[in-house]
Amino acid sequence: MSDSPPYLLPALAELGDRPAVLFGDRELSYRELAAAAQAVSTRVSSAERVAVWATSTLETVVGVVGALLAGVPVVPLNPRAGERELLHILADADPDLVLHGAGDDLPAAVRERPGFLVDPSVRDVPGAATPIAEPAPESPAVIVYTSGTTGPPKGVVLPRRAIATNLDALAQAWKWTGDDVVAHALPLFHVHGLILGVLGPLRRGGTVYHLGRLSAAAVAQALRGRATVLFGVPTMYHRLAEEATADPAIAQALAGARLLVSGSAALAEVDHERIAKATGQRVVERYGLTETVMNCAVRADGERRAGTVGLPLDGVEIKLVDDDGQAILASDDETIGEIAVRGPNLFLGYLNRPDATAEVMRDGWFHTGDLATRAADGYLRIVGRRATDLIKSGGFKIGAGEIENVLLEHPGVAEAAVTGAPDPDLGERVVAWIVPAEGRRPEPDELAERVARQLTPHKRPREFHYLDRLPRNDMGKVMKRALRRPEAGDEVRGG
Repeated sequence: MSDSPPYLLPALAELGDRPAVLFGDRELSYRELAAAAQAVSTRVSSAERVAVWATSTLETVVGVVGALLAGVPVVPLNPRAGERELLHILADADPDLVLHGAGDDLPAAVRERPGFLVDPSVRDVPGAATPIAEPAPESPAVIVYTSGTTGPPKGVVLPRRAIATNLDALAQAWKWTGDDVVAHALPLFHVHGLILGVLGPLRRGGTVYHLGRLSAAAVAQALRGRATVLFGVPTMYHRLAEEATADPAIAQALAGARLLVSGSAALAEVDHERIAKATGQRVVERYGLTETVMNCAVRADGERRAGTVGLPLDGVEIKLVDDDGQAILASDDETIGEIAVRGPNLFLGYLNRPDATAEVMRDGWFHTGDLATRAADGYLRIVGRRATDLIKSGGFKIGAGEIENVLLEHPGVAEAAVTGAPDPDLGERVVAWIVPAEGRRPEPDELAERVARQLTPHKRPREFHYLDRLPRNDMGKVMKRALRRPEAGDEVRGG
């Protein structure tokens, strides 16, 4: 293939019997995937848009690729979504068809829509051999719905241009080629699993190796076999850090990977170091959003510095802005600003929501709501979301992420989240939510003192809550808005 192929998935027409997709013992070559997808393409070509019941199966891959071949925008549906969320997405996107597999247990809201059964074994359909012209780069390709933490989910319209240019920029950063077999167990209704984890390998001419349900044993087996690259989220790497520390066979398998890539949330520095110690491998982190695909990544040949997401990808511009929207020039790895992004990786807008699009797009820059610091060498460190992770206490701006990292280093802390709460004196006080390690419950004063000693005294938590587990979404991100403080006076004070 050429360095800049004119098609979104050129390997479908070029690689024949080379393995394309592997789900357990089910496998499709590029020729088989192309034929099965072309059969779908013929069926959906007259649709304005289609939805895909996005289970982690071959059927989802064939359905998505078929819609892309037809130039029809595809809406991935989360099979675990609740009834209200599904009804909202179906009403908002209004797909002409819902593509699904034969064994899918579809809820009533989906069954009421016209459906089409995707069968990966169907390869010979009249008219399917007729090639369909590649749509324009600005044509909508995938509409991914956000998690809806601040209201009903919004449909993020990603054009073919954003997907193609971003995957090519990642390929350059990670030295990603058709020789790579990318293993993961990510859901296929988000950017991470679908665009990076499926379309990424297919654009390169490599292989998608979906592990199904995540386990350290499955990861190790994949890396001892075909897999060369592992994609995952921090929750997965936390488990792998524990397994690799206890089991040399797991550690050896991870050590053999060409790249271990983590995303969707910040990887705790303690897990980064545990994996490095057990395997000799340092995890590569990257940073992106549904609206921008990927913005930054640590390069394959760059410094893999714990807690950082590296440099902007080629073609992507990033600036940090203050509360007034003015650019922050400081590169001291201390000054916090909101990340704004500009480049070919940006979305077209929110479906049916020009008002919401206007709120985040200013003079061509997408304002992410994410907060970061920038080091002298340009490396970015994500410190959290403006809405939930920036704490203004006693005149200081405090990022929740650095406090969480210090708390997680304590052997008695299994999980930690940090938020802010109103305080009549400080404006906001730092609040820590702790899941103790088994058989341990560190005292609040001990943890508060640890933060004050490791960071600075004004960053120590003033309030602690102990939980059995932290609320997380499908990608393992902590849902801080779901953390509910008890009535005043019931909290555990520290520091």
